[in-house]
Amino acid sequence: MTERKKPDADLRNYYTVFLEIGLLLTLVIFIVAVRIDLTSMGPEEIVMDEQEVVEMEEIIQTRQIETPPPPPRPPTPVEVPNDEIIEDVDIDIGGDLDLGGQLSMPPPPPQEEEEEEEDFFVVVEEMPELIGGLGELQRQINYPEMARRAGIEGRVYIQFIVNEQGDVEDPQVIRGIGGGADEEALRVVSQAQFRPGMQRGRPVRVQYSLPIYFRLQN
Repeated sequence: MTERKKPDADLRNYYTVFLEIGLLLTLVIFIVAVRIDLTSMGPEEIVMDEQEVVEMEEIIQTRQIETPPPPPRPPTPVEVPNDEIIEDVDIDIGGDLDLGGQLSMPPPPPQEEEEEEEDFFVVVEEMPELIGGLGELQRQINYPEMARRAGIEGRVYIQFIVNEQGDVEDPQVIRGIGGGADEEALRVVSQAQFRPGMQRGRPVRVQYSLPIYFRLQN
């Protein structure tokens, strides 16, 4: 049985319509393509501010060179006349010279004074010993009236030499309090007696010092 096509289903009837529509669309697309500027735009350039470049310059330390002063100018030579005549001078060297006599010697140089050596000891094997003790010496003190009125108290230090016989020589105040107490301390110490200091079994001169006390009694 043969199938019969419908007249509406035959595409050949619409061939001309499809062709015209296709041509029309092609023409529209061509016109639109001509109208549009298809020029490709390049990438947008980003302009960045230039960074200021700081250049470090090396400063060369300059040193001032001191130039020495110029040397002094030499003195100007002075002409000397050549026609000046120098007179001959006779020197008599053999008249009074006695070669056989004794020659006088120059005086000897002055001798320097030798420093006097200390004739006492400061430390010996056996130091001097005060006879009677310091308490007995203190009882011999007469308190000066001037020091008593002024209320002066304290210690007076006396330095002296104890000789080979035990006597006191050259007493001196090395620290005083004034008011007449220094003089009274010198008087008392000058009358003191010692057993002399001994060095290697014999008495010697020894430097010694004593404190003398001055106290007011209430």
